[in-house]
Amino acid sequence: MIEREFKSFDGKIIYYRLWECENPKGVIQVVHGMAESSLRYVDFAEFMCKNGYIVIADDHRGHGKTDDCSGYTRGDMFFDTLKDVAELSTVYKNLYPKIPLILLGHSYGSFLTQAYLERYGDKIDGAIIGGSAKMQGFPVVGGSIVAGLACALGRAKKPGKMLADMSFGMYNKKFTEGTFISSVKEECDKYANTWGCGFILSNNFYRGFFKGLKTLYKKKNYININVDKPLLLISGSQDPVGDMGESVKSLYAFYTETVGVKEVECVLYDGVRHEYFNDTSKQKAFDKVLEFCNGFSEKE
Repeated sequence: MIEREFKSFDGKIIYYRLWECENPKGVIQVVHGMAESSLRYVDFAEFMCKNGYIVIADDHRGHGKTDDCSGYTRGDMFFDTLKDVAELSTVYKNLYPKIPLILLGHSYGSFLTQAYLERYGDKIDGAIIGGSAKMQGFPVVGGSIVAGLACALGRAKKPGKMLADMSFGMYNKKFTEGTFISSVKEECDKYANTWGCGFILSNNFYRGFFKGLKTLYKKKNYININVDKPLLLISGSQDPVGDMGESVKSLYAFYTETVGVKEVECVLYDGVRHEYFNDTSKQKAFDKVLEFCNGFSEKE
């Protein structure tokens, strides 16, 4: 693993991690979730690297080494992060123009990935959307109001504790043992004790997040999605973010029926919670992603 950095569109320095291999079959770009960093994907990256893939993963604005887990930066943290992800894509697409570039977004990163498909889909060859949902309606409107009001009251830099309680807090209440993260206690403990995980993001982060969610599923945006590029949706059947699988199915219907993407696969792991890479499905999920990525080489 190598740590690197690049200067993004506004001059901000973005840190990322790189796992290299010889004679790569493709590049996988990980877009990590909320209140974590690219370090959470070491096991996955090492597995994919051993199987012939370069892996790159940035630490988003407000997260990890990019902002020392402060949870805050100025500006629109959702769309500015989306631009960062797109710029990193460009760097590696230019370095490796003859092999596929596949985006893998988890949780918060999955919503960035949904927005990416609508705005920058020409940069990648396919995408994996994990721990996701078709997020719309009252939760988005309500969260937007709370975050907007907090920022209007001069609390943009402050931790969005109320919003964290409305999301992470409510998700955890659905389980009597462990957390919504995983059904495996050791994995829950690991998350709780890992640097860069579980901190509370700022009200400004949430304001940008809900603003970004409001743009999804609108025809003027989704008509830009390239229907020839394959998608893999992957989640746990007991993931409250995906409404225990129901909202994941709605997202699948959106991409297949509304958008008309030609190749979409949806995988729900029985009994698994939010982090399919850190639950009983770990190896199955690794293998599924590898199978999806290998599919690009088989088409050549």
